[in-house]
Amino acid sequence: MDDPATLIAIALIYVVAGTVKGTVGVGLPTTAIGLSTLVLDPRAAIAAVLVPMLFSNGWQVWRTGHTIRTVRRYGWFMVILMLGVGVTVLLSASASDRLMFGFLGTTIVIFVVVNVCLTIPPLPANWDRPAQISMGIVAGIMGGLTAVWAPPMVIYLAAKRIDKDEFVRATGVLILMGSLPLTLGYARNGDLTAEIAVISGLLILPTLLGFSIGERLRARMSQHRFRSVLMGVFFVLGLNLLRRAIW
Repeated sequence: MDDPATLIAIALIYVVAGTVKGTVGVGLPTTAIGLSTLVLDPRAAIAAVLVPMLFSNGWQVWRTGHTIRTVRRYGWFMVILMLGVGVTVLLSASASDRLMFGFLGTTIVIFVVVNVCLTIPPLPANWDRPAQISMGIVAGIMGGLTAVWAPPMVIYLAAKRIDKDEFVRATGVLILMGSLPLTLGYARNGDLTAEIAVISGLLILPTLLGFSIGERLRARMSQHRFRSVLMGVFFVLGLNLLRRAIW
């Protein structure tokens, strides 16, 4: 990260990632990590996203309100997610770059398939707690390895048939709370160094710039069209990560 060209590239990546987050409510770590791995190793890419992820989702939670109600409604998912992320981060400290590339690429491809190809059946009320626990376990393992747990989270929330405001509230809380053990785990493992922490903090600025752009785009642009382009980009990124895991 000492190369000025690399720093400029990362700042531009976070403008793009913030724009995605501001437009559709999710996708900051998926976009930022997926693009950053073009110039950084996977662990550095994940470490760099931690502070913007905490800040942007804290901001999202504050802006959408009803935090206590949301925590109670998704409490099982949240607790299992936090435990899963924390344990997986500690157990995967020595995982190879190829494993990281492979798991991250698979996660992103699954994210695209879930959003584009699948119609999620509605979730009966009496299955809500088992669904929160099972999806929380999957999300915790994914999040601990890759800092991306959108696929199981989106599947669960889509099955709940909630409106877009509730979706933004729920994703803000779940991503914020899952980010806490992820950050602590990376700091404990030595992957979140002082230098990366400072750079990660500075990346809040391009993230917020992108977030503001995204909010304006959301008001003017067809969300369906934007999501179609976005999923295409994610799919290519995911396939490229899988390629890097193989050769």
